[in-house]
Amino acid sequence: MAILAQIITSFIASSGFGILFNAPKRVLIQCGIVGTLGWMVYYLFVLYGMDAVPATIIGAMLVAVLSRIFSKIYRTPIIIFNVSGIIPLVPGGMAYQAMRSFVQNDYYNAVQYSAKVMLLAGGIAIGLMFSEVLNQVIKKSAGVKQRGQL
Repeated sequence: MAILAQIITSFIASSGFGILFNAPKRVLIQCGIVGTLGWMVYYLFVLYGMDAVPATIIGAMLVAVLSRIFSKIYRTPIIIFNVSGIIPLVPGGMAYQAMRSFVQNDYYNAVQYSAKVMLLAGGIAIGLMFSEVLNQVIKKSAGVKQRGQL
């Protein structure tokens, strides 16, 4: 039951942010699918004992790959899917806890939360970047093979 709740809420969050981001109506479902799959990969890896940072990197990589695929299929800019899809992975609740701890003068917890937020945000950036770099390497190696065959 908990997994179903995770699927539904991540889909709503991603699709809802697609609406806020003015994504075309025809791709709102796909925005939700990208976000849901990225979140579920993260959630399942963490559920089975992986640390949150590598799980975030893997989830962000999946979001980037799916965003590229959907952007080609639906002829829509990749940023529409990337931004909407990455929303469930953003550590907003933890950032809130960090600020709350600072306000309450609980600096020990505030620093811990802040460090975790930075690591997770960096993990999102690394996952998106690594996926794009991998895509460029594949494109270039495919281009070299095609030119070599001519």
